[in-house]
Amino acid sequence: MAGAPTIEELEREADQAWWRGDGAASMAASEQVYRRRLDAGDPAGAAHQAITLVLEWATRGDLDVASGWLNRARKLLATLPASADHGYLAYLEATIAMDAEGDPAPAREMAAALAEMASRFDDPALGCFALVLSGAAAVREGHPREGFGDLDEAMLPVLAGQVPPLWSGDIYCSVIHLCEGLGDLARMRSWTDALDRWARPQSETFMYAGVTRIHQLQLIAAEGGWDLVESELGRRSDGLVGSHGWLAGAGYHELGEVRRLRGQADAAREAFDAALALGVDPQPGLALLTRDRSGAAAGLASLRASLGQRGRLERARLLPTAVALALEAGDPAYAQALADEAEATGARYGTPGMLAGAARARAAVLLSQSRPEEALPHLEVAAQVYRDQRFRHASAQVHEGLADAHRLMGHEPAAAAERACAAEIYRQLGAVDDLQRLSRPTLPAGLTPREVEVLACIASGASNREVASALFISDKTVGRHLANIYVKAGVSTRTAAASWARAHGIAAREPA
Repeated sequence: MAGAPTIEELEREADQAWWRGDGAASMAASEQVYRRRLDAGDPAGAAHQAITLVLEWATRGDLDVASGWLNRARKLLATLPASADHGYLAYLEATIAMDAEGDPAPAREMAAALAEMASRFDDPALGCFALVLSGAAAVREGHPREGFGDLDEAMLPVLAGQVPPLWSGDIYCSVIHLCEGLGDLARMRSWTDALDRWARPQSETFMYAGVTRIHQLQLIAAEGGWDLVESELGRRSDGLVGSHGWLAGAGYHELGEVRRLRGQADAAREAFDAALALGVDPQPGLALLTRDRSGAAAGLASLRASLGQRGRLERARLLPTAVALALEAGDPAYAQALADEAEATGARYGTPGMLAGAARARAAVLLSQSRPEEALPHLEVAAQVYRDQRFRHASAQVHEGLADAHRLMGHEPAAAAERACAAEIYRQLGAVDDLQRLSRPTLPAGLTPREVEVLACIASGASNREVASALFISDKTVGRHLANIYVKAGVSTRTAAASWARAHGIAAREPA
């Protein structure tokens, strides 16, 4: 009967399983190594293995288990002389804290300590970690040029093979995720290409081959290759559930967005549920599905809950949709506050995607106030960014905004051209709901569909309470909608609003 495998054999087993993307087998073998080293009276070796398990469990997406291994590593290292492993642990603690709490200050302080440890212990990986922390901290503090300078420099020891592959892959993914959060698709493409060049020679079964492909498919989705995304992204995400859970969740989120935009509400919800199960909040798509099913107020409530759980950088991507939902739900004050936040965040970070999102948010508010001349420059800024970034669906949305602006200014030929451009992009993408919306008659004075419903009831002589009961909204919301209608229609009384409705073909509707 064969004897038990040696520690060295278990280490090889863990390593081989990791390379082929079998996270469960890799961690099972690693945990055996940890126990065997501890039983053999080797606390340093056990601590080293515990640190590896922290990263593997965190990458898998189970932060509770990762935290347990982090505590084990911390207790063991507290009994040992200072070593490079103390630096590896400190890097993980700083990274996890920055991601969870959004505070870059501790990471920046730890970067200086790691740089000193890299020199003291002659470990290039620690120098790499120092640059990753200082770079990520600088980006979060609103200094992206300085931060990405450090992050670019951090890749030099990775490319030289001086950083273990497990840690190298995590660094690539962290930076790509940061680029995506900043809305910097050009930089995201550059880093994804770099990840591909690093991973491709390693092995066809290498876990990061699948990781690279998901990042590529995220970019392909932005560029409009939705057929390819639908055919491949679900399978790729399935393959990473057991080894790279948070990226699998991001893949399901992206797949859900494409399905939602193509009018596949049930399939989109299925993908969003898969993302949620892996700890990825699929907003703003989930809020928009909720809006379609239960109304703008419900959609806005869903998005507000997510906004309340995110830091400044993470909120930015959701703000343009939140502004649109707030306006649709009849809450212009909240929409104004969100647009102000989007502009402040865009000014802080200065990346193309942040600036474009802020421009879209401000334009939406201005159009709702019938101020198209002021909205137009913001829309033109966003249009240029999305052209440069090759973000096709967002480009179509901006063309719609430009059409609304030109129509409100009385420039019907320009409005028709922008509307046709948006429709053609939607047609090419297969964005059926957007196409159907564009095919409906244009609403007068930039009224939203909900405002038209309110106005139709008002035109029949209904009170605010009767309108609220008929449309299943609050009296306060009816009042906000009515105030918006007065501004857009240029009237100041209910009687004048009713006359304006009749003149513009809005039929009176008796509340049920």
